[in-house]
Amino acid sequence: MTLLPPSTNKALGLAIDLDTCVGCHACVIACKEWNTANYGAPLSDQDAYGSDPVGTFLNRVHTFEYQPDQLNQPQTLSSGDTAAFQVTHFPKSCLHCQDAPCVTVCPTGASYKRSEDGIVLVNEEACIGCGLCAWACPYGARELDAEAGVMKKCTLCVDRIYNENLPEIDREPACVRTCPAGARHFGDFADPNSNVSQLVRERGSITLMPEMETRPVNAYLPPRPKLEACAEARPVPAGDTAPQQATPQGFLAWLDGALAKLEADASNKSA
Repeated sequence: MTLLPPSTNKALGLAIDLDTCVGCHACVIACKEWNTANYGAPLSDQDAYGSDPVGTFLNRVHTFEYQPDQLNQPQTLSSGDTAAFQVTHFPKSCLHCQDAPCVTVCPTGASYKRSEDGIVLVNEEACIGCGLCAWACPYGARELDAEAGVMKKCTLCVDRIYNENLPEIDREPACVRTCPAGARHFGDFADPNSNVSQLVRERGSITLMPEMETRPVNAYLPPRPKLEACAEARPVPAGDTAPQQATPQGFLAWLDGALAKLEADASNKSA
């Protein structure tokens, strides 16, 4: 049995904002590209352009339509408008658990958790592809690479975050660097002043399957009920069936000003 370190100096991980993720899969593609071209053996694909393509991915995005508990009793913005369901995109990868069961079941010591930063990795030279770690992981975060014959998982781009040959701005996981919506955040959860710790304090976080007692490092920031968000963005006074026009802010305010100027210039020329 492989032992976990009694403690780690850091707890590096991801804070993923489920309220912001748009399900574009940019993180999936960036992860696949980086980890195929760099650390370890490439992430293989089988029959990639055939009728039944399969392959190895360290990060996947699942999409769910569901009814939040607070919307079980349908609420209304105005007469006849209901919003009982919403869609959430859920990125899934290794959570780098503090009590990682995938490590303790490994018979060869191939799976291990680093004491310096808490990252869970696989020594591919020692991995025999037995699959015990995949069975032990309650989150389905490990995959067997059919071509390499070894288990694969998220590395938090360990070959990238410490690479001093890269500009400092690029020393973060590829999925974080590429997310166009800014839904993914990387940092040290052991540092109360880090960006990810502050996000969790401000927003709260969802602990996946707490009954498993794995203590995941990665945190999911909860989505807001969309009806609540819509009501905040566009309040409808009681008895008023017409939507109220909100004052443009930020980019929309600039756009309104630019269009007004163009309209005024056109009017002056025609006069």
